Amino acid sequence: MTHLVGPGDDQAKESGDGPQAVAPEIADAVERLTNLWSLAAQGAVLRLSLHQLRALRALEVAPGLNLTGLAERLDIGLPTASRLCDRLEAAGLLERKLHPHKRREVRLSLTAHGRHVLDDVAERRAWALGAALAGMEPDEREALGRGLRAFLATRTDRAPLPGDVASDG
Repeated sequence: MTHLVGPGDDQAKESGDGPQAVAPEIADAVERLTNLWSLAAQGAVLRLSLHQLRALRALEVAPGLNLTGLAERLDIGLPTASRLCDRLEAAGLLERKLHPHKRREVRLSLTAHGRHVLDDVAERRAWALGAALAGMEPDEREALGRGLRAFLATRTDRAPLPGDVASDG
């Protein structure tokens, strides 16, 4: 078993482009991107909370989810998911329909207005990101694209935390 490097370990002080040396720069970029993402969404036709946007996005990706499925996808409790859906339904962004074969199950789906709001948010985010990328040189954008593709190919959902122990495989 190998001890993974933690924040206080001497081994963590890598030089150059090692993972621990680049991590703070990437963390800063993620924070700036999150702010850009959030600000772009706030200018949309309808201003929604992060939870509301995530719920609409979940229904866009998996139409017909029931309340339990939505709660699981958002990692929230059923009562919270129900109140969230109440607000989204009142705003005309989602609708509840009885399942055609299971009378006690209610399916959730986006309304045309809900799709319009998501499209507006996506368009604003793409524009804001494009404007930020315009400040980079073409070769920098290409390098960023290559790096992001490589990052997405890793199993970031299982990334170890400082102090975790992993096997050598």
